[in-house]
Amino acid sequence: MSFCKWLLRASLVSLAIQAAHGEALCPGSVASLPLRIVQSSLIVVAIEINHSGPYDFLVDTGAQVMTIEPSLVSELGIKTRGTTGVGGVATYKRAAYAYVDLIEAGDHSVSNAVAVIQEMAQLKAVDSRIRGILGENFLAHFDLLIDNRQRVLCLDTSGALQAAVHEEKIALVEPQEPAKDMPFTRPLLVSAQLSGSKTQVLLRLDSGSNTPLLYATNPRYRDKSINPAPLLRRVVNGAEQSFAVQTPQDIHIGKLSVRQVSFVLPLNAIGEGPTPREDGLLPTMAFQRVFISYAGRFAKLDNW
Repeated sequence: MSFCKWLLRASLVSLAIQAAHGEALCPGSVASLPLRIVQSSLIVVAIEINHSGPYDFLVDTGAQVMTIEPSLVSELGIKTRGTTGVGGVATYKRAAYAYVDLIEAGDHSVSNAVAVIQEMAQLKAVDSRIRGILGENFLAHFDLLIDNRQRVLCLDTSGALQAAVHEEKIALVEPQEPAKDMPFTRPLLVSAQLSGSKTQVLLRLDSGSNTPLLYATNPRYRDKSINPAPLLRRVVNGAEQSFAVQTPQDIHIGKLSVRQVSFVLPLNAIGEGPTPREDGLLPTMAFQRVFISYAGRFAKLDNW
């Protein structure tokens, strides 16, 4: 069973960000969470774990559960419970997991949460202060707003955020083979259409990546590659993984269109795991604002 996806680090798409002047606030008088931006796209917040901290964690809507690095697990005295499969971008491995008594971000808290324990070499290379990943088994307890222009992160349980964000509702759809869903979280998938194709694809809204990606399980995705030779490489778990880059195309989601996006495609897998249950990943940075109602199973997307 796959507990979380792994972070893909590649800067192949430039998406505009403008820093806000002065203090940015959440809509509906909801309190904002202090955050910092890493590499112009990744959201990092300070959290407390079991009344200790603060510790810097990446906010990742594409990760189904949180991840903690082993050194922090040792500092906190958290006991492991066993091992589980950890899936990522065409990667798969076994990792230890544990239960965390309490996670706090600002005034918001979640108790008794599952956490995968593993090293995060790629992420630590980006920012050595990051100690883990805050995934959906925390975020799904709240309404969530990511405002990329204002650089604001908002969590809410009052309904005020939902009332204050007026964009079109986009239904969150079921993954392929929904019976395999884990009981505590469901992936954030939207149905999209790519230019030049009448077929709908399922894309995961992912705040933990800055690169759109399509899994190469469908041969038609390979046909749009700029070059059949690998254009990007990375090393995961000691093995090299290669990627190709597609020619730019438009993405249509409901009434929204994201223009001229280049997807990357993994050309080889590392480890043997389950087949992905969606067609690819779409970074939340593709939109000015992303509102997620986990309970209502819809998103509101505000284009740049």
